[in-house]
Amino acid sequence: MNKQSLLSIFAASVIIVSCGKKDDKAAQAAAAGQVKEYKTLVIQPESATLNTDYPASIQGQQNIEIRPRVEGYIDKIFVDEGAVVRAGQPLFKISAPEYEQEVRTATASIKSAQAAVSSAKLAVNKVKPLVEKEIISKYELETAQYNYDSALATLAQANASLVNARTNLGYTTVTSPVDGVVGSIPFRLGSLVSSNNTEPLTTVSSIGNVYAYFAMNEKVLLSFSEGSGTLAQKIKQLPQVSLLLSDGSIYGEKGKIETVNGLINTETGSVNIRARFPNPRGIIRSGSSATVRIPTQVKEGLIIPQSATFELQDKIFAVTVGKDGKTKNANITILENKAGNYYVVTSGLKAGDQIVLEGVASLKEGTQIKTQNQNAETVYADLK
Repeated sequence: MNKQSLLSIFAASVIIVSCGKKDDKAAQAAAAGQVKEYKTLVIQPESATLNTDYPASIQGQQNIEIRPRVEGYIDKIFVDEGAVVRAGQPLFKISAPEYEQEVRTATASIKSAQAAVSSAKLAVNKVKPLVEKEIISKYELETAQYNYDSALATLAQANASLVNARTNLGYTTVTSPVDGVVGSIPFRLGSLVSSNNTEPLTTVSSIGNVYAYFAMNEKVLLSFSEGSGTLAQKIKQLPQVSLLLSDGSIYGEKGKIETVNGLINTETGSVNIRARFPNPRGIIRSGSSATVRIPTQVKEGLIIPQSATFELQDKIFAVTVGKDGKTKNANITILENKAGNYYVVTSGLKAGDQIVLEGVASLKEGTQIKTQNQNAETVYADLK
């Protein structure tokens, strides 16, 4: 082999080696490009107030059906639907002339009975001295006395009839029994009404205080029963709750959980709870919808965003990152009363673990990732 051939072979070898190094670098670069960056957090114990929201329906403290006590035609309607009324304020006037006639008849009966009493008394006074002088027998005095007693009884009966007649006449003006708000009025002027009507004249809702009814999971309820003391005692110790109105604003008055229904709904596994809120200005109306917010104090607990977890076969997982940069799924348990956008972890994670904050549902276990560690104050900004 001549010198020129050797030089040609050497040059070709150099070219092949050079190309191989370039391919290796390209492969490494390609491999490096496949390592995706994820936001992560090194979890540490946190203290915070977590809020748990429950959809609620609002009812007035009293929803009183207003029904007529007498039969007649509606002559006047003094209020409109939705009006705020006071106790004793007239609502309806029922035209019933017969009750006015009964008052007149009872009044006349009283006058007649009073005259009969006066006459009978005169008879007693006239007979009494004659009996004392033995001019007439005692029988005459006893008869006069009996007539007097009978006249007094008739007068008492007439007075009772007048009271009854006036009471019935008073029923023709229907008044509100409580302070509250008037509901719908299905009847109009001229409608014939009586106590036998299936529909009430209207409903007055007493809203000085309002009740918010909501349902709580049985497991959450059981957590209230842990430790010493009865459930009723624990309910009294619960913190005040807030009310979120339908427009998202927070109602200015705080409420208190008062009662827990003794029966658990077998279909939903939940129990109904009632919270009372003062409503001095009548802002909240019966029948409206709202949200009850219950605060939970967490001291030195492991709190993670719900977005940093995923569910699989009724289990909840978080994704941790090892020192080698590879991911690992961690099966965690949490407090039942999920608070807002966060979970309070009771097992499966420990302080110092690094977790992935986003995209965990599509992240396979053992994946090599690049971490972008986040500041805890940024992650928990809405808890502070």
